[in-house]
Amino acid sequence: MGCSRRIISHLKARPFNSSLSSIRDESFLCQWYSRSSIASASGHRHHHGHNQPHEAQRPSNAGFSPKTASFFSFRPSARWIATEPAANHASTSTSAVNNAVLEIINPNDCIEVFVDGHSVKIPKGMTVFQACEAAGVDIPRFCYHPRLSIAGNCRMCLVEVEKTPKPVASCAMPAMPGMKIKTDTPMVLKAREGVMEFLLANHPLDCPICDQGGECDLQDQSMAFGSDRGRFIETKRTVLDKNLGPLVKTVMTRCIQCTRCVRFASEIAGIQDLGVLGRGGSEEIGTYVERAMASELSGNVIDICPVGALTSKPFAFTARSWELKSTESIDVSDAVGANITINSRGPEVMRILPRLSEEVNEEWLSDKARFCYDGLKRQRLSEPMIRNAKGRLEPASWYDALKAVASVIAKSSPDQMAGIAGKVADAESMMALKDLLNKLGCENLRCEGDGLRPTADIRSDYLMNTTIYGLEKADVCLLIGTQLRNEAPLVNTRLRKAVRNNGAKVASIGPAVDLTYKHTHLGTGPETLMQVAEGQHPFFSVLAKAKNPVVIVGAGIFERADREAVMAAVQKIVEKATVVKEDWNGFNVLLLNASHAAGLDLGLVPGVGVSTNWKESVKFLYLLGADDTPLNDIPEDTFVVYQGHHGDHSVYRANVILPGATYTEKEGTYANTEGRVQQTLPAVPIIGDARDDWKILRAVSEVAKVKLPYDTISALRARMLAISPNLFRVDELEPSSRWVPDSKPAAPGKVDASPFKSTIENFYMTNSICRASKIMAQCTAAFSGSKG
Repeated sequence: MGCSRRIISHLKARPFNSSLSSIRDESFLCQWYSRSSIASASGHRHHHGHNQPHEAQRPSNAGFSPKTASFFSFRPSARWIATEPAANHASTSTSAVNNAVLEIINPNDCIEVFVDGHSVKIPKGMTVFQACEAAGVDIPRFCYHPRLSIAGNCRMCLVEVEKTPKPVASCAMPAMPGMKIKTDTPMVLKAREGVMEFLLANHPLDCPICDQGGECDLQDQSMAFGSDRGRFIETKRTVLDKNLGPLVKTVMTRCIQCTRCVRFASEIAGIQDLGVLGRGGSEEIGTYVERAMASELSGNVIDICPVGALTSKPFAFTARSWELKSTESIDVSDAVGANITINSRGPEVMRILPRLSEEVNEEWLSDKARFCYDGLKRQRLSEPMIRNAKGRLEPASWYDALKAVASVIAKSSPDQMAGIAGKVADAESMMALKDLLNKLGCENLRCEGDGLRPTADIRSDYLMNTTIYGLEKADVCLLIGTQLRNEAPLVNTRLRKAVRNNGAKVASIGPAVDLTYKHTHLGTGPETLMQVAEGQHPFFSVLAKAKNPVVIVGAGIFERADREAVMAAVQKIVEKATVVKEDWNGFNVLLLNASHAAGLDLGLVPGVGVSTNWKESVKFLYLLGADDTPLNDIPEDTFVVYQGHHGDHSVYRANVILPGATYTEKEGTYANTEGRVQQTLPAVPIIGDARDDWKILRAVSEVAKVKLPYDTISALRARMLAISPNLFRVDELEPSSRWVPDSKPAAPGKVDASPFKSTIENFYMTNSICRASKIMAQCTAAFSGSKG
């Protein structure tokens, strides 16, 4: 229908205080060195049954499953309310069926229809299917999906409309004023039974060995609407399976030709790899040319497939859906913060699925976020280690490891210390790292990958102010030094939606890439940027005339030596083209890492007196999960402490290793690239003798005689509240500042002639978890060079 949709959830933000707190009666270090006391303190996390949700776990989104996608979607003139209507609410309509509530935003733009004798007011332009859903009547469907175009080819959604001779496909029939719709007449039930019989005629009886078993639409709807017997006795047809790559497993004999995957590939992912071949009994879905499905969003076809034709290849034959425990969490593979559900069995993460979030990721998930889970159990650091005199790492006790760190701290001066927070560090651990080093007198703190950005005083200076959801309203967009498809695939889908629905014009300055939608490549470097800033480029007039202009700056800009001059040019464009208005802020910085926004909120930036050549004199370097920081240029006698969860790049240079927990094993706070604060929850127990990251830093502080003033996560978050109050407001967005970001220094200097480079060379290998993943290694081998 070409319109934006928004689902208003009735779920409130979960309280910020945590149930995973330390023992309050004993000293922190007493519990630390005693494994038994640690186990007793966190026993409620390890000993609950598989089917019992974690006590801190939020309730699931009502009515939504990634497999069935049974949720409601309407035009902008209406929105779904999942709670009882407020008293005397003039703009809400409540049906008599299932207490469904539809809030009419524009009462003058609605019509009245009758569903099973009940009056329902709906906005103009709705289909009969949506009118039935608004009335609370569940209509069976296979081909219909609210985020895809209407195909109308499964015929399972048949209903009876008065004065029509035959049942009609409700998903493709527009609702008309006064229309009388019947959904449970004998004719409708018989028609659905007949459609189901035809669908099952050639469907194999694979349910016992099908990975879709237990969450299959065909199973559920055949039980509810099908017959108890079949009349088909001929041989069933068979279809050759297709090779779509290392992620999607195909059993095309099970396919019912609903074409959801074809429409997703062409409309959402922006690739033309899938299509319908043949007609009639020879019709099948496949690739025009034998090749893998080269998309960073290919795994979503698994979720939208209503049968077992497309399933997860890594997950095949590993578990049944009813065996898994579900935990709501947040993805940390990039700065988008997609909402996910972690399915685990015992101590192992079995799979990761998307969770509905209209403001962030809708119901989609990138392949990296979905399939990197096997890296959570490979190359893990499970016990403290100390490098001996021969240069080899040896296992050690926590006491010895902490003592070794404290002894070096005592010998180092504050100006010889430094701390770096890694890509997936949570806000709690970054707060503890900042407090620890500040108590030692050190101001040399930074987030991995932020260059040498001088200040973080203005939030709108480093966030996506338009918001991810707001990008759909853009009519002109300028991308500067960013590969949106690789850096943030889910943000790229929003911009693609703006291009498809609103005809938005997109231009890019940087490496020439395939963004999956029509755009203009203006140039590769600062020279083109300066032409636009001076108004000498034709695109400047297009940007200046736009109603909702957007400028997106890639975080890789801040790694350049001429970043100040580049940002001065960007600010000139923002000012001259009026990108920031009274009711619109189109200036955006696209961050790359999950920890970056929260780190800048907490002030993890170098102090004023910190030298730009700090690596030459550093003697004590604390790496909080920082695996992508080059360490070749630090002195050989520098004492490096690595605190993290994987044996990655930095481990080879570390003198002491302190094993931490992954995001699936702890409760942590993250802020995404738009500044939205979200939290992860523990889905599996911590591996080996590892600990929560903030607890490790708290223990280091006590041994080093600079004890931090918090023993529980609640007390730590109270400290965070004092530093950055916005990190306390979970799932909320603060209104962005209307002012132009103050990024222009007094003397910006000249821009470098070198072109903007690609920030991400390999989409599947961006952090330590992905690099440890066998699935991501297979994707790298299969898709290397296939995406521009």
